[in-house]
Amino acid sequence: MSSEAGSVGNFKTLAVSVPQPYVYHVELNRADRLNALNNTMWLEIGECFTQLGAAADCRAVVLSGAGKLFCSGLDFQDMMTLGSKLSEEEDVARRCKILSATIKAYQNSLTALEKCHKPVIGAVHNACIGGGINLIAATDIRYCTNDAWFQVKEVDLGLTADVGVLQRLPRLIGNASLVNELCFTARKLPAAEAAAAGLVSKLFDTKDSMIAEAVSVAKSIAEKSPVAVQGTKRSLLYSREHTVQEGLDHVADWNQIMLQSEDFMNASVALATKSPPPIFSKL
Repeated sequence: MSSEAGSVGNFKTLAVSVPQPYVYHVELNRADRLNALNNTMWLEIGECFTQLGAAADCRAVVLSGAGKLFCSGLDFQDMMTLGSKLSEEEDVARRCKILSATIKAYQNSLTALEKCHKPVIGAVHNACIGGGINLIAATDIRYCTNDAWFQVKEVDLGLTADVGVLQRLPRLIGNASLVNELCFTARKLPAAEAAAAGLVSKLFDTKDSMIAEAVSVAKSIAEKSPVAVQGTKRSLLYSREHTVQEGLDHVADWNQIMLQSEDFMNASVALATKSPPPIFSKL
């Protein structure tokens, strides 16, 4: 098992490793602060997944949290720093400019998980609160431990969630009533209910077994054609926001080019001749 993070930079709040070829493991790494999201972590998440999206030696990513729990939400000490900065401005327009820039920067950081063409597997243990559920909502596959729970906490803080959960959760859970209840009441969503609702697809007894399975699934993805996998993620996300016909047109435009790739030729020959799957080149 390699721990080298390849072409991805070093981060203060994230631990990045490579447990299998082409598989990256990103851990929220502020265990002493219960992985609370401070400004540095918000921005590093975006930087990390932008780098992974461009890294030819990355084909799948596992996202988890170090320590006692996945993520405790906002770092309130960090928010006090922002409040102090706002207090220096007397004019509402100037304060709005600061807040708008901060909100959009944090939104872009989480959207980087979707813009990363490599599938991202979220692995949640224990608490996933506020910013944590906003983060996990941007992943492609979600697992959790039996002791995990999720909470859209923002209304308890007197604010409207603004970094993606209100936009993504209704697309992940096919029950508008449940989504509205969770967002209006800030009640905890336990693991079993999260699985029944479709927020997560697998439950595990321990964090170690969950991470092992997430890495195994990521390894399986990484062994597939990166042209096929990355094209599939592109098409799934495009189709989520468009009509069926627009999605069909989009994938037709994509595949008129990508079907000429060596990956398709090599995989087709291997299947036709019942040969071992090919080893695909980096993309």
